[in-house]
Amino acid sequence: MSERVTGELRESIFTITINRPEKKNAIDLAMYRALADLFAEADAEAGARVILVTGAGGCFTSGNDLADFRDPASFGDAGKGEAGPALRFIAALVRSRKPLVAAVEGLAVGIGVTLLAHCDLVYAGAGASFQTPFVNLGLCPEAGSSLLLPRLLGRQGAARLLLLGEVLPAAGAAALGLVTEVVPAGQALDRAGESCRRLAAQPPAALRRARELLLKDGGPELEERIALEGRIFGELLAAPEAREALGAFTEKRKPDFSRFS
Repeated sequence: MSERVTGELRESIFTITINRPEKKNAIDLAMYRALADLFAEADAEAGARVILVTGAGGCFTSGNDLADFRDPASFGDAGKGEAGPALRFIAALVRSRKPLVAAVEGLAVGIGVTLLAHCDLVYAGAGASFQTPFVNLGLCPEAGSSLLLPRLLGRQGAARLLLLGEVLPAAGAAALGLVTEVVPAGQALDRAGESCRRLAAQPPAALRRARELLLKDGGPELEERIALEGRIFGELLAAPEAREALGAFTEKRKPDFSRFS
């Protein structure tokens, strides 16, 4: 698993890389376990002052590996206290108290977008694109995105992503506020690294407390929303609409929802 998700501490920056380029960095359940462990490790590592997350091979992540998500039990249900690997990762992401920076090239789909709502700074290459096709797949938002994205993008901006599942280019994502800065393609990691080094050089206690203040609009409300999303996600994953959507995706055909009401 260390080959598909890697962590490296250098110059006080803990870099987490999603490294499955042959599958467009799709995240399976084993990778979610590794990501949860790495985020916890980075948060506990005294020498790490900032966390940088990126993807290998010119792609951030194409989202969940759908082969792993056909079984509703694989996701778990936060509302019942059952945390599958994906929910464990989300919990580790939310608990992280160190500045979080993302470098995005290529595809950012599903969790590849919703985790960005937890980042302090997001740098994207000009060719990057962003999509959250949860409803398209008969599912609902996750990772607290139904709460965070309307706050970040406004209700209508969030609806474009979460209800329509629109694909946003990097410039469009920046205009809505999802992306901090768009840079030439291939330069997102370098630009993110510059900001990480600046963050790492800041007074650490002041930086931690300032970030704590920025996070005050989350807290229990965010945890409750993640639990609610997890419960509904599990219910929808077991429902006929998701089976039709996921089956159509696997069979490379257009889904037919005409029989559902």
